Amino acid sequence: MRVEKLQWHPAFVAALHIEFAAELDVLEIEAEHQLGKKPMQIDVLVVKKAEGVAIRKNIGRIFQKYNVIEYKSPEDVLCVDDFYKVYGYACFYLSETGRVGEISPGDMTITFVCNHYPRRMLKHLTASRGLSVVKRGEGIYYLAGDEYSMQVIITKELSKEENYWLQNLRNDLKAGAEIRSLLKNYEGKEREPYHQAVMDLIVRANREQIEEERAMCEALKELYMDLYADEWKEAQEKAHESGVEQGEYRTKNIFKLFAAGTPVELIAKKCGVTVEKVQQILE
Repeated sequence: MRVEKLQWHPAFVAALHIEFAAELDVLEIEAEHQLGKKPMQIDVLVVKKAEGVAIRKNIGRIFQKYNVIEYKSPEDVLCVDDFYKVYGYACFYLSETGRVGEISPGDMTITFVCNHYPRRMLKHLTASRGLSVVKRGEGIYYLAGDEYSMQVIITKELSKEENYWLQNLRNDLKAGAEIRSLLKNYEGKEREPYHQAVMDLIVRANREQIEEERAMCEALKELYMDLYADEWKEAQEKAHESGVEQGEYRTKNIFKLFAAGTPVELIAKKCGVTVEKVQQILE
């Protein structure tokens, strides 16, 4: 199996839409906001569209008018250089409005999101910049003592009740109860784009755990096949282009799915044939 580079950022932006679902009427979430003409861009810019409205969501209570977010995937770490880069982005954004003083530091916040507690970075900020770290909730730490309001969010420490999808956006889920809970929470949301994007990345990031669990869970088998339908289609097209007969390729897929414990009805659905045809091939 080829090793793929996981695209965490789109799933993170999708998770933000889920987190702030009740307040999207007052928030505008913009991924990869470009800064100036050079290749500098903010991971996520959240703009509060209504003045004087307090954001109720725990990870957004710090928000002001303009909110810069830096996201680090579970495969990455948040370091001192990241802090100064993003701090500089916020200053640059403030200065690029076209009118002097149009945005003040009090109108902006900076949020750092990562999976691992950035101990070295926070030690540097407290020692060199005189900032203090104040825990304001599960996985939420405010950085006090600067003109900008800032916070660090540790995704794996977030509340499972209040931040379920963002908390599960990681690559170390455990087979068993945690995977089954994921499936249960996804029920009824299979056609919702943001949930689909987050779920797709979670499944890809936790392939081994998913594989282990889906051998015992029929519903998870179907979900797995749905999420990877495009890959199956691409594989079929490549096989066809290379001169392999479509019928022969379909037969191989049928045997492969059957060996993985996939129900005959689901095999028929995925391979585009009747149940009778599948049974005939397997006999």
